[in-house]
Formats: sequence, structure tokens, C-alpha cells
Amino acid sequence: MLNFAPQARILVAIEPIDFRSGIDRIAQICRSVMGENPMGGAVFVFRNRRRTAIRLLMHDGQGFWLCQKRLSAGKLTWWPSSSRPHQILVARELQVLLWNGNPAQAAMAADWRAVACDSAA
Repeated sequence: MLNFAPQARILVAIEPIDFRSGIDRIAQICRSVMGENPMGGAVFVFRNRRRTAIRLLMHDGQGFWLCQKRLSAGKLTWWPSSSRPHQILVARELQVLLWNGNPAQAAMAADWRAVACDSAA
């Protein structure tokens, strides 16, 4: 399970990419198509044409991480559509997307909640 900080900047590419591409080619797509610096700390999310896999590209200050999830069965049920090259998600929406859900449904949940503690302890 991947965990992302609520402050993470997450950009989902609208158009699919060729999953034969490596880190350098995907970083170039971030620059040329999405207009973003791939070394800027954002998480970039891509899908393949068949909607059966997701890739995440991120830079941690020392190097790139390239993560991939391939669905065992079925296809991605949701993907954004827009005239822009990417859509911004928040961390909880990305978690829902990675579990093949609709992130719009996650928008109803709160970003955080107070944890009750027993003052008698």
C-alpha cells in the first residue's frame, strides 16, 4: 500500500501513454505535454491505452520512483476527461483511484478528523 501526504501534489494525465516507455520518456511527457517539472516533487499518474494498468512517477530528491499497478481482471472504471492535459487529485482521491474506484465519491470524505483521547489517562 502506498501512502501519500495530504499535501502531495498529484497530477493525473488525461491521455494514455505507451507503457513500454521508461522513466526518461515519461519524464519528458511530464515536461512537454503536461508542462510540469518531473523533479518538482509532484506525483504523476498515467494509464495505458487498454485501461488495465496505472503508473506513478515521482522524484524524491535523490532519484525517480516508477510504480506500476496492473489489474488482475477488468479495466479501470474511472479516468478523468478534460480539455487540459492533466487533472489534479488530492491524496485520498488517488488512493480510491488506485483501488479502481471513482475519486469523485472520495470527495465527500473529510481530509482529516480529530482523534478523541481520554483525558483521564
